[in-house]
Amino acid sequence: MLIHPWDAAHDESEWRRWLLHHDFGQLVVNGLPGEPPWAQPLHFRYDAGPGPYGEVITHLARPNPLWPALEANPRVVLSVVDDYVFVPGPWAAPEGAPPEHGTPTSFYAAVQLVCTARVVDDPAEKAALLNEQVAHFQPEGGTAPAAPGEAPFGRLLAGLRGLRLEVTEVRPKFKYALHKPRYVQDGIAAGLAERDGPRDAAARAHQSRRRAHTAPAT
Repeated sequence: MLIHPWDAAHDESEWRRWLLHHDFGQLVVNGLPGEPPWAQPLHFRYDAGPGPYGEVITHLARPNPLWPALEANPRVVLSVVDDYVFVPGPWAAPEGAPPEHGTPTSFYAAVQLVCTARVVDDPAEKAALLNEQVAHFQPEGGTAPAAPGEAPFGRLLAGLRGLRLEVTEVRPKFKYALHKPRYVQDGIAAGLAERDGPRDAAARAHQSRRRAHTAPAT
């Protein structure tokens, strides 16, 4: 992923705060020799505590075909993308130029976590991992905990494998036109506000927040 200086995270706290509110992404695993990579959509829980960059926990069905590739090479990437919008060209037209001379672009926030994966097959550890994930997504409760050999989910544990992903590198990007002149940024913000489509408000919020910490573009 290309990350220009103006799209880079301002500091570590920026991507950490964003990631704490985003828990669905794609796990990318290197394919076996001669095969393409695997890309698996999944929910996950990010824990900022362990190690320098934290840890991710998740699980997949045992029949998933990516397991041989992951076991052959546990180095993986978890890619998380959201707050994306299409910016029409006329919103970004240079000053004094016809609207049709503006360049269309995309806005988005993306965090890629480079990880070392560890497969969890021990029934007790796997149950604890699953319960931790459910507690994250369903804090109000209402689902019985998983426990080996106990109803209602104990018999299902054999059909799943857990994953602990130790994050070793982070590639964050917040692409919201901070390198453009302020009048262009203002025009894009106005366009997003008027359109008010899905994710437009989130994109405007990113643009405004990052502008507050960036010197005006010329």
